[in-house]
Amino acid sequence: MHEIEPYYRWRDDYIASEDEHSPFYATEYNEFEFDKQVYNYLLHPQWDSFGSNTLYLKVLFTDYDRNYAIIEFIGEWNDAIDNDIMLLKREIIELMISEGINKYILIGENVLNFHSSDDCYYEEWFQEVEDGWIAGINFREHVIEEFKHNNIDYYINFGGVLDELNWRTLKPLQVYKKVEEQLVKRLN
Repeated sequence: MHEIEPYYRWRDDYIASEDEHSPFYATEYNEFEFDKQVYNYLLHPQWDSFGSNTLYLKVLFTDYDRNYAIIEFIGEWNDAIDNDIMLLKREIIELMISEGINKYILIGENVLNFHSSDDCYYEEWFQEVEDGWIAGINFREHVIEEFKHNNIDYYINFGGVLDELNWRTLKPLQVYKKVEEQLVKRLN
């Protein structure tokens, strides 16, 4: 896992540690030591911690004019033991909402497992984005099934094109447009 870097080809467009409005503003990374891990697996030092012991993320892009953020995850999403959704909501999402972000694209291809608790924080997040949305793209099938089994797909959109989006070949705005297009089709 230490070789899996957060996606870096958009760094010419956006770097969270250089964005004054980002929860990760002024974060410094240790390029010579592995300082993060999931269980006994080391992670690439560019991943960001938000308090979880098993889940890390990287804010790949934020557009304050269009009010969206693209966030990549790695590890095990564990609400049952670590209450990862509470940590994510309180430490990251609330700060982003206060900056006007109400559309979230969550990239989950490196989320290995999901363990549910209750859906209170998902519901709270969903209600706070009002005219926005939350979309999960490229999550593994068994992870999506766990989200669905626990009715979290009511709050986070999964499925169809979102499960197989070739996002790495696109620029951030193109990813946003593709996801938005799918969500608008679902509403109509």
